[in-house]
Amino acid sequence: MDPKQIAKQMLDFNKAAFDNSFEAMSVIQDQAEKMINTIMEQTAFLPEEGKKAVNDWIKACKKGREDFKAATDENFKKVETFFASK
Repeated sequence: MDPKQIAKQMLDFNKAAFDNSFEAMSVIQDQAEKMINTIMEQTAFLPEEGKKAVNDWIKACKKGREDFKAATDENFKKVETFFASK
């Protein structure tokens, strides 16, 4: 078997594994966000500043997750290009 083909298959497998794992992690984080929002809505003693801090934290986590996914996808494309050019 051609070494380029083996490398391509390995890359495809790793990308699929990453995408599936990332999607599972995203679902868990989204579910946790819903749970936290529900708890905050039902908690009368939590001050507005606390709710704002939690919402800011959730937004930061989402942005970090999106940035990580974008960077990883970009790097997978670079590796694909590297193996395609050889």
